[in-house]
Parts: sequence; C-alpha cells; structure tokens
Amino acid sequence: MADATTCPTAAPEDPRSIEPPPERSTPPPPGPAQTPGPQQRSTAPAEAVVSLLAAVCFLLWARSIDVNPLVRIGQVSGLAALQLRAAVIGVPVLAALLYVAHRTAPGRYQLVLRLGCAVFAGLGTGLVAGGVVVALNGTPWGLGGQEGDPGNVMGMADDMIRGRGLPGVYPPLFPALLVGWGKLFHGAHGGIAGVAFAMKDLQVLCTAVAGPMTYLAWRLLLRPFWALLVAVPSAVLFIDPIRPYSHGAMLVMLPVLAVGFRELRRSHELSARSAVARATALGASIGVLFLWYSGWFVWAAPGVLVLVGSVLPWRKGAARLKRALLFLAVAAASAALVGAPLLYQLVRLGATTKDRYAMITTYADPAYVMGWVSDRPGPQTYHNWPLSGELAGQSAFTLLVLAAAALAIGLGSGGILVRTVTAVLVSSWLLRFWFASQMERTQAVQLYPRTTWIIMYCLIVLAVLGLMLAAQHVTAWSRTLSRPGSGTPGTPGGPSLLTVRRMTAGGVCAIALFAAMAGSWSANRYMPTTDPGVMDMGLDARRAHLLKDATGHCPRYSPVATCAGLNQNLSVRDTGPDDLQLWCANVPGPDWPTTCGRKAPWI
Repeated sequence: MADATTCPTAAPEDPRSIEPPPERSTPPPPGPAQTPGPQQRSTAPAEAVVSLLAAVCFLLWARSIDVNPLVRIGQVSGLAALQLRAAVIGVPVLAALLYVAHRTAPGRYQLVLRLGCAVFAGLGTGLVAGGVVVALNGTPWGLGGQEGDPGNVMGMADDMIRGRGLPGVYPPLFPALLVGWGKLFHGAHGGIAGVAFAMKDLQVLCTAVAGPMTYLAWRLLLRPFWALLVAVPSAVLFIDPIRPYSHGAMLVMLPVLAVGFRELRRSHELSARSAVARATALGASIGVLFLWYSGWFVWAAPGVLVLVGSVLPWRKGAARLKRALLFLAVAAASAALVGAPLLYQLVRLGATTKDRYAMITTYADPAYVMGWVSDRPGPQTYHNWPLSGELAGQSAFTLLVLAAAALAIGLGSGGILVRTVTAVLVSSWLLRFWFASQMERTQAVQLYPRTTWIIMYCLIVLAVLGLMLAAQHVTAWSRTLSRPGSGTPGTPGGPSLLTVRRMTAGGVCAIALFAAMAGSWSANRYMPTTDPGVMDMGLDARRAHLLKDATGHCPRYSPVATCAGLNQNLSVRDTGPDDLQLWCANVPGPDWPTTCGRKAPWI
C-alpha cells in the first residue's frame, strides 16, 4: 500500500505521482514519490482485517434488532437502532483519533489514523447492509424475492445445478458462488430453495464488504484520509443491495486499473521475474473482476486501450520498451486465461445479445449523469425527473464536483491516476451516447443508462484528487513563501505537522458523520413499501415478505394471510421469443406511442 502519512496537507511532492512520500520532520523538496518502507507496509494487513471486521460484525449485530419492518414506525425504530450501534463503535474510535492527534507522537498517531479510517470504511456499507437486515427481518428471502434481477440470477444458479450452464453472456462468478453458498449453508432445503435463501445472505454480505474492498483498493494508491474520502461516498452511494456484486466490481475496478498502469510505467525498474510475477497477479485480479461483473470493462475498454498506447515508452530505449511489453503481454494473457469462460461467450454470442429493457433513465435526458432512479421510480417520471438545477439545469453539487475535477485535471494530468480515471470517464461518456443515439434504429438499449454510475464515480474520484492536489500545492507554496530570504514573513516550514494532524482528525470526523447519515439514507430506500400501490425501491423488500418460508408458512411480519410458494422453475431460458422491439417498463399503456413509438402490446 502507499505510504499513509497525516493526510490533507502533507509534504509537497510531484503532483504527477500517485504514491506520496512519508512524513518527515523537515519538508523534502518536491520530487518523485518514495516507496513505503517495511514498517509502513506492515499495517496493510491490519487495515484489511479491521475494516472487514467492522463491516461484518456490525452486520451481525444488526440481526439483534427486532422490529416490524412492514410498518413505518418499526422502520424508523430500526434505523435509529442502527445509528446507536454505529455510534457505540464509531465514537470511541473518533475520540482516540482526536486524542492522539493532539497529544501523542507521530508514530502512534499514524497507526490510529490508518486503523480508524479502516473502521469507518467498514461501518459505512455495514450500516447499509444492516438496514437491509432490518428490512428483511422475519423472512428468509432476499430483496426482490424470486422476481426481477434476483429471480433471474437465481434462475441462472438453478441452470448451473441442473448442468445446463449459463445462457447468454452473463458473468458466471456470482451465480456460481450462489450455488456453492446454497449447498454449504442451505443444503437442507435442497436445489433451488437453497439458492433462494442463499441470495439473502450474499446480498447483505456483499453490501457490507463493499466499503472495505473499495477502501483497500484505493489504499494501494492513496493515503488513508484520501482513500476514505473516495471510498465512503462512492460505496454508500453506488452500492445496490439487490445486486451488490455488479457495483462492487465497478468500485474496485478503477483503482486496480490505475495500479496496473502504475506498474506498467515503472516496469523497467523491475527484474524480469518480478515483472512477470506482478503482471500475472494483476491480470488474474482483472480476470476475476471480469467474471464477477463485466459491464464496466466494456465501457472502459476503448479509453484503456488508448492509454496503454500513450504509457508505453516508445522513445525511451529498446530495453525499457521490451520490459514494458513483457509486463503488458503477461498481464493480458493472465487476464484472458482467468476470464476465458466469459470471453468465449462474448465472442460467440456478444453480437446477437440485445438488451431491450427501457425504464425511466432511458427516457430521460441522456446528458444527465449526476443521479439516477431505478426501475422502481415511485411517483417519478421522465416528465418531472431529473429536477432542473440552478444553472442551465445543473445543480450546485454538479458545479462543485466539476470545479474540483478541473483542479485534478489541471494539476495532475501528468499523473497516471488522473489519466486513468479520465480515460475511463471519456470512454464511458462516448459509448453512452453512441448506444443512446442508435437506440431507436436498433431497438436496443444495451444497458447504456448504467454508464451513469461509472461516469459519476470517475467525477467523484477526480473531485477528491483535485482537493488532494490543491492541498499539496497550497502547502508547498506556503513553505516556499515562509523560507528565509523569500521576502515574505511567515512561519518557517509552513503549516506545522500538529496542525495538519488536527485538520486530518477533523476531516475523518466529518466523513464518519457523513457515513452515518448517508448509510441511513441508503438503508431507508430499501425498507418495505407501506403502500402496495407505489412501485418504489421498497417493493423488493415487501416481495420478500410475501413468500412462504422454509416451513411453508408466511413470514413473521407478512402483510397477507396467504403467501406464494417457491417457483421450482426459474430458468432464464424460458423467456419466450424476442419481438425485436423495446419494452417500455413503468409506462402506462396509453403513453406507449409517445414514449416508445409503438402501441402497448396488451392494448
């Protein structure tokens, strides 16, 4: 992992570098980043363990909350109980961090800072997962029951159990995990029933660990504070407990790609054996993410290929170029080998696979990428969503994010991290509008609205990098102006390390409070809807309470007297013929001609 020093206003460094230099008693001159030493790296396993434990233990603790999730007062009580549990864990950690920031030696402060940031990365998404546990209290079913995307994935797992393999080009790793988890922990229920009940376990578990995984991935590149500032807002905002595996892959993919480009650019410094080992590990990681969920790689691919061409040292000598090409070839071969099952399906069926499912984000302005709604939009339609912002439709939040992103591009465009994020952003942006522009002619959506998530993620990352680079430059300037002989009075050395430590501790407090509020906001969205006539995001939790449990009875808090049983045939192969036209979801029949350009099939 990168060196983890105090954070926002650390010692000046080359703004193009990714890994910052270690904290020193006197500021070093600007220059390339230094590789962290053995003592600095030794906290990496501790951070991983602490972050994952914080997420999983909070998730398990949330199971003790016993409320009726089908009534609003029960939901509010459950959300409040989650906040109290988060405070029991978080407040002592913040108190310890504030204490060491003011009173102890730098070494002890560094350790508490790193572990504290790891804790809050886990608590952020642990809170969301805990909210899902509250929403599903009393039922063994996961969000969505056996309908929608969860039902489709359960059907794929059922096909695997029957030896039929996966249809189409869907990534196979999560359905395979669902089969294995069902056999291991729910095998007594047998077959599809075990898979159905395993879905709930994996929904909450994958949601809980999304924050730690995102934080740990960014710690390969950034100091703890900045990694936390990227990970908490991104993971809480983007993670979707109904299918957390897809967004989890996106959150981790971006820093992994940046690590790959960093290693490629400095591959000439490695021996041939070390280059092969690192390239193999990198390629295998990318291959696993590809099998976990591949869509994000499709959007990023054009930009990544262009960036590869620009990073290769074409004019820096044959030896350096050969080592870079060796690294690139091994990484590509390793990724292709691991991802071969899905790559084969993409080559064989990719051109014939059409996505014809349209929903509210398909009908809205395609240039709006700073928010989204699911296909459970409630009262929202493309007529009243998105809300128009203050300046040409753009909100103050959008303008602030763009301003911070501009700082990143202006101050760090030579750095590989900024270049990687920008390449993925541009690539996703262009593909988004390509598919959208062809939609009426091809009658295929091709999942283009999902680029909203990766574009917004890239903008958030650039905004954080912009703040980081600006803080580094301000610190460097203040130290330059404060040097004797500069003609400007000031304190030699610029801001003191104690001041930086205190500012960092305050920043972590703010991020922790944001995590508590944002996690509760996200959890609240998935609480069972109390109005069956409203198709909002709570519908998926409500469906889980309308299905029979393992004993054949309705769940404890079911709002109906008679519940549906398990569908023994969830195979996604039995979906009927393709009518070669868009399916307009959540559009009233009379509005189909003006929305989709054709008459509703049932009219």
